[in-house]
Amino acid sequence: MSRPKPEVILEHTNKDTYKSDQILKVEGIWAVFYNGQPINLKTSNLLVNYPGPKYKRVVFGNPGHAHNLAKKLNIQFRTNKFEVFLLSQGKKVEKGE
Repeated sequence: MSRPKPEVILEHTNKDTYKSDQILKVEGIWAVFYNGQPINLKTSNLLVNYPGPKYKRVVFGNPGHAHNLAKKLNIQFRTNKFEVFLLSQGKKVEKGE
């Protein structure tokens, strides 16, 4: 069974590079939380400080990626406190708030 075709809200094509950007409608944003709290995920190498720490994604427009990350983190940290939350509305904030 194939995935359902996403609904395109807006589309822009650059006539010079032929690159096309599409804005797709989604049900919401899925985020991985720990113990009911939002998190960031940072990885680094303890042997060398190059290229420095990397921050990994914990918020996705697709529920499958979020559930896979939560499952992986629960196994890695031997817990069941990583969960997926659906964010379907929020508070608009202006720059600098």
